[in-house]
Amino acid sequence: MNTQSLFKIRSWKPLFVSVMLAVGWLLMAGGVLHAAPPLPGAIFTTDSTCSGVDLNIYADKEDVYLNGGPSYPGAAGLPDDFYYVKVTAPDGTLLGTSVGSGNDTPVHVTDGEFDACYQLWAILIKASNGTGGYDDTPNPGGEYKVWVSTVATFDNDSTKTDNFKVKSGGGGVQEEATLNVLKFYDANADGSKDDDEVYLDGWKVRITDGIDIDRYTPVHVVVEPDDYTVSEYMPVESGWMSTTATSFAVSLSDGDDKTVEFGNLCLGAGGGRTLGFWSNRNGQALFGADDLALMVGLNLRNADGTDFDPASYAAFRSWLLSATATNMAYMLSAQLAAMELNVLNGFVSASALIYAPGTNSANALGFAKVGKVMNEANEELGLHGLTLSGSPYRDYQEALKRALDKANNNLNFVQSEPCPFTFSE
Repeated sequence: MNTQSLFKIRSWKPLFVSVMLAVGWLLMAGGVLHAAPPLPGAIFTTDSTCSGVDLNIYADKEDVYLNGGPSYPGAAGLPDDFYYVKVTAPDGTLLGTSVGSGNDTPVHVTDGEFDACYQLWAILIKASNGTGGYDDTPNPGGEYKVWVSTVATFDNDSTKTDNFKVKSGGGGVQEEATLNVLKFYDANADGSKDDDEVYLDGWKVRITDGIDIDRYTPVHVVVEPDDYTVSEYMPVESGWMSTTATSFAVSLSDGDDKTVEFGNLCLGAGGGRTLGFWSNRNGQALFGADDLALMVGLNLRNADGTDFDPASYAAFRSWLLSATATNMAYMLSAQLAAMELNVLNGFVSASALIYAPGTNSANALGFAKVGKVMNEANEELGLHGLTLSGSPYRDYQEALKRALDKANNNLNFVQSEPCPFTFSE
């Protein structure tokens, strides 16, 4: 080995050790390297009155103002800070910027809201020559994109954007339409808005006709007559389900005022107790003569398909603990038994709605009342007690079993009130 090679190795080893020690220290300290969280809040273009009218189309570039912060009551606003601003074409071509204007960060946020309604033309300089304002977009549809950021490089995680259109000439804007987007909580899981069901504020939706406009319900946006696609986002939290289409096509003509409504619900707990509960001391303490009589009265099955009519809690417990899905009727019986006990002992309401796709009790969206699913399962067990692999009834029984299993584990009850929801930025 020559001296130069030895020097390289000896120079490299301390660096490697230092890096590894630093990484190790971060890991031990819980300092795993994560990307910066995305900037919360939202920005919107508006007119000079800053009255809250949500506009997307303007007669002139000087008519476009910038506002932001909470887009609905209780929403998280932009962090209090000074912000850089730029305007680009939809493809990212720079048209105007506050960087180098003499006031690089002309927008300021206090308590989550903009200090003022800012005229874009007044706070930017043109990319082409550095004079005030911003250049015309090369986009044939007159489309622009405004950016607000805590960093001059406008990195994604530090930036919020919004799209708008300018239709200059011909006496200004001649045609426009209004698009409304609402979200309701579908508490009865029927796919339609009922009088007693509430609208949800703050659900994120996307409106697109070639460029994207992200908004939060309730949305009332003035747009150019065109064909639009309106889609809903799904929240970060699990358990939410759509009960309507998740995307709608909307055609708007001049003067139209149309509304799109999305329905959703969330799943969660409903008082279920598992097979484990009914086979331990807690379940045993509740298991009385009426519980035993109920079990005997059901069409419960053994592993070999024969009837199971327990003579005691001990026999029931042994049967419950031994349940497998080799014979699907056996496992369905076990889940049915647990749910029947849940209802009898007041833990679950027989009228509670659960997600039960594949069952005959379910509506077109897959939701059914617990009591109906139990009756359906008991009837099916009376007809087909041995459903091994290859049985034509096995898939149907598995759908019943799955619905009751999830309910016993508190996973598929329709919640009477909306659950929390947030969206990735």
